[in-house]
Amino acid sequence: MTVAVGPPTGALAVLQSSPFAGLQVDTGTVAQAALVLAVAYVLAQLVAASLSAVSERAGDRRITVKVFIPLIRFVIYAVAVASILGGIFRLSSTQLVAAGGLLGAALGFGIKDLFASVIGGLVVVFERPYRVGDKVTLGNHYGEVTDVGLRATRLVTPDDTEVVVPNLSIFGEPVANANTGAAELLAVAEVHVAPSADRERAVEIVREAALTSPYVRLSGEHPVTVIVEDGPHYTTIRGKAYVADLRDEFPFTSDMTRRALAGFDEAGIERPRFVPDEDEP
Repeated sequence: MTVAVGPPTGALAVLQSSPFAGLQVDTGTVAQAALVLAVAYVLAQLVAASLSAVSERAGDRRITVKVFIPLIRFVIYAVAVASILGGIFRLSSTQLVAAGGLLGAALGFGIKDLFASVIGGLVVVFERPYRVGDKVTLGNHYGEVTDVGLRATRLVTPDDTEVVVPNLSIFGEPVANANTGAAELLAVAEVHVAPSADRERAVEIVREAALTSPYVRLSGEHPVTVIVEDGPHYTTIRGKAYVADLRDEFPFTSDMTRRALAGFDEAGIERPRFVPDEDEP
């Protein structure tokens, strides 16, 4: 008996006519791809840890060294993905285009935020609105950037709290960078005196407190500035000066405030009885 076999129909026909018809994926291929990704992850972690250790011993060049961490990590992962697609799966140009189309469809069905975060990570790596080691404000969070990944940025706040901010936030929220890659940072300490206090003497005390702080950096380009703002219930005096290392920002403001308040007590400068919080009306 002779059986006639016609052309494939249904899902089989679609599969055989697709750009992936000649793609051979077996357990060994998948295992090899997983191994490449694992090696890339371990290598990226080792490089990041090594560069972080080197940067901590680099003094003023600490931030310059840390800039290379996200860039090298991106290169490692890009090479791994290229190796998997081109070397292991042996995708042709047509198949790569088809894979890109499938990826785009998948992104449209639920992981668009992840994709936006990855694009944001690439923007951060190449445009560098901030870098590892910078003091930045992302949304409502202020702190030192400790890591720039493809999905999110990690920063440590002054309260030693690690905050993970998705990179997509740079598309919709302002980014404030306090030092833009430099080791120096402008620090501001604020004190208050009563409206009837001797303001000129208070300004002299605040300036002296800034000039004598061990954390201050003095130069022609980094002068100490004192600003006075009058209010109905108290007078605000702000001392502004640069610190040599951005990590000395809060040690400086604390030291300067302590010195200024001690100077007020010694000089008999009257302080206000009540200073409302910034959140209060």
